[in-house]
Amino acid sequence: MTPDPSVAPVVGDAWFERPAAEVAQDLLGAHLRTDRAGGAVVLRITEVEAYAGADDPASHAYRGPSARHASMYLPGGHLYVYRHLGLHHCVNVVTGSPGIPGAVLLRAGEIVENADLAQQRRAAAGVVRSAVDLARGPARLAVALGLGAADDGRPLAVRFGGRQVRAAPTGDLVLTLPLARVPAVSGPRVGVSSQARDLERFAWRFWLPDEQTVSVDRGASRARRSGQRKEVTRQARRTAH
Repeated sequence: MTPDPSVAPVVGDAWFERPAAEVAQDLLGAHLRTDRAGGAVVLRITEVEAYAGADDPASHAYRGPSARHASMYLPGGHLYVYRHLGLHHCVNVVTGSPGIPGAVLLRAGEIVENADLAQQRRAAAGVVRSAVDLARGPARLAVALGLGAADDGRPLAVRFGGRQVRAAPTGDLVLTLPLARVPAVSGPRVGVSSQARDLERFAWRFWLPDEQTVSVDRGASRARRSGQRKEVTRQARRTAH
């Protein structure tokens, strides 16, 4: 495939300095390679969520800077890794210019290289039901790739079209971008307030269609189940009368 010049990255941080929602879409289909103890694992990104700053009520930077999310204020192309509810880590790619916070949460992906090592890491951390579940959800993704708190604030090396377009001090975090933007589906983000799920402003969850590794929006699933239960109850009452 010939690289699409409309998405071809510029050497340095410029590719990441766009709005988070734009970067999020272009990360779909990208490959993230981590090199840790035991070997390298490569993930194909299948689901992401964009988070902006002061104008985004779901963003960690909504109320301004803090030590916890200081990495969101770094130049685009760094990692922002935080611990969620004290239980597990979530991995984000920082977007925007220095001092202007933005990030893209990596929600899910497919392990395309060294699935055995990813399986070992996941099994050590909990139950692994199937290969599809190896990196299905942000916590599982972080474990499968061997990413944690020590990776917060670290820069990514970037490759595009067979060449390196952004260097990093070490070569253990490499993002290989797709040659062109891939078709995607968008919708509300998961686990955010109703205000931040406003589809007119924040349809900022993006995923590859018909992709089994995409995580489940449990809130939406509960809402559907609740609606189904209410409909069954209404039908039962009509039948009883």
